[in-house]
Amino acid sequence: MDQLKDIIRDVPDFPKKGILFKDITTLLADAKSFQRMVDLLAHRYIGEKIDKVVGVEARGFVIGAALAYKLGAGIVLVRKPGKLPSETFKKTYALEYGTDTLEIHTDAIKPGERVLIADDLLATGGTMAAVVDMVQTMGGDLFECCFMAELEFLNGQKKLPEGKVFSLLKY
Repeated sequence: MDQLKDIIRDVPDFPKKGILFKDITTLLADAKSFQRMVDLLAHRYIGEKIDKVVGVEARGFVIGAALAYKLGAGIVLVRKPGKLPSETFKKTYALEYGTDTLEIHTDAIKPGERVLIADDLLATGGTMAAVVDMVQTMGGDLFECCFMAELEFLNGQKKLPEGKVFSLLKY
């Protein structure tokens, strides 16, 4: 795991002063590291009969699509408002300062489908909590939320269902 961590670039003071940003694009650009990361995540879910993988805009699309392919599951996209072409279900959630909104197609998840939610990074957990709520409101059976990396010091897991979070890399 340290080899994967070493490939992720730290960018100080991005997007604002005092933040140390974990830039995963360096890992995604390295073919062997990307393949290893996807294989390690997918191995956890092989045989679990996942019906849908939900990818959260935008880096979650990359990880979610790769996992869906490996697991023989469908990929569902959760996007910012106005980006999906058909009827959507919206969820507005609180941020530290203000609110944000996400959308998913109303027909993307059928009741009882086993759902894996995938994203690149678990930070404060607010966005992922909103996505979990969307999936469960639509009748999806949440199997787990998986992340390539987690910033443990931000305690994002506390906003998510207990026992339903897996992070490959932890900081």
